[in-house]
Amino acid sequence: MTASIRKIRPAGHAGRALAGFVLALAWAPGGAMAEPALAARGEANAGAPSSLLLPAQWSLAPAEMPAVDAGRISSEPAPTELALWWRGFGDRELTAQVEQALQASTGVRSALAAVEQARALRDVAQAGRWPEVGASASVQRSRSGDAAVGNSWRAGLDAAWDPDLAGRQRAGIHAGEAEWQAARYGLEQARVDLASEVALSYIELRGLQARLAIARANLAAQQDTLQITDWRVQAGLASSLDLEQARAATEQTRAQIPALRTSLSKTAHALALLGGQAPADAQALLETVRPVPLPPAGLVLLFPAETLRQRADLRVAEQRVLAALARVEQADAARWPSFQLAGSLGLAATRPADLFELSSLTRTLLAGLSASLFDGGAARAQVRAQQAALEQSRLGYEAALLGALQQVEDALAALAGDRERLTRLQAAAGAAANAELLARQRYASGLIDFRTVLDTQRTLLSAQSELETTRAAFSADHVRLYLALGGGWTPDAAPQP
Repeated sequence: MTASIRKIRPAGHAGRALAGFVLALAWAPGGAMAEPALAARGEANAGAPSSLLLPAQWSLAPAEMPAVDAGRISSEPAPTELALWWRGFGDRELTAQVEQALQASTGVRSALAAVEQARALRDVAQAGRWPEVGASASVQRSRSGDAAVGNSWRAGLDAAWDPDLAGRQRAGIHAGEAEWQAARYGLEQARVDLASEVALSYIELRGLQARLAIARANLAAQQDTLQITDWRVQAGLASSLDLEQARAATEQTRAQIPALRTSLSKTAHALALLGGQAPADAQALLETVRPVPLPPAGLVLLFPAETLRQRADLRVAEQRVLAALARVEQADAARWPSFQLAGSLGLAATRPADLFELSSLTRTLLAGLSASLFDGGAARAQVRAQQAALEQSRLGYEAALLGALQQVEDALAALAGDRERLTRLQAAAGAAANAELLARQRYASGLIDFRTVLDTQRTLLSAQSELETTRAAFSADHVRLYLALGGGWTPDAAPQP
């Protein structure tokens, strides 16, 4: 049975002597002996891999930068504009979906549990610096040969303490602290990833709704054309070939609608799941039709490249480096001799009434020094292993930072392409709509053949669908750029779990 020092209340002379001994041991961590003899560790920032230089600006040329809508954003974006980037899309439903998911997601709650686990393990490491005090009590009844039965009553307290002169325990505490911080940043990264997943699913859902509306509108137009063709065939003004072609085009468009509805339902189910809801709860999303949300133009380009250093996943990698540095120091400290203090105070008597007599008091004090004289090089090999792990952590940080730069540049390149593509497709869709209207009017007047009508309708459907797909991709690439910049949280406002 173990007991903390505060819970021990011994009575009498023996109790006061025992309390004095235990308090003497407990006082030592605050004194000079508690400080490790190991030279000061390189401090946290010594292991932080922050030597990589970030570019002064993004590679996107100023001439290619989109115009900034001064009415929607400021020239100096506030931290919340990156931390709460989803609000910049101006879609209340999107904001509600993201914030609902951040509150109810099972993935975020799992990451929160990982933080609690890491904090508990850090507390375990910290507890190792304090004396360990245990209490015991026993009753023994024995008899040898024809002698009378003898009883023995014992009660006592044992205390042991490792002053940690080499700094092994202190390094372990530093490692535990870094792992806890890494878990905290991991929680923030889980939230960042979740917000982007919700936004991407929401944008996909609205894009599918737009494409479904386009398919239905084109189907209605094709049905009108089919009816006109049927009348012309009956009047002997058109051939049966025109009628069959019109019917085939109509059915092809009609066949797209079930596929779009299926994709729409699956996306809505995935969105509900991200928000910690059952798939059936997504029905409200399907009943409400909204356009694809568009972000404020140019906002993301106002954030400097240095913004990348606030990315939660880079903070995680940095804390992993600090933890690896502490593990190196811990392995190095394990090579040096260790010093232990131990003692016990006990009471032993043949009768319970005699336990509290001074003559029943027993006490021991032990000071020990232990060192490894020969281990075949295992301790040095362990240090080398931890140094290699430290180097891996540092290289992992550098790789993560370079990967972050690539993600930003890739997203910028995708946005530049989407922007130009949108401009071209808007012009193409407008021209296709005019051509389709003129073709139907001229066909109804018998001025052109049906093949021209059929071609213009197919071109219109393709152009409009491609336009909505590109518009959704444009918004989705903004989400990916916000994600690459580390948006979705702020270090100063990070919750303390």
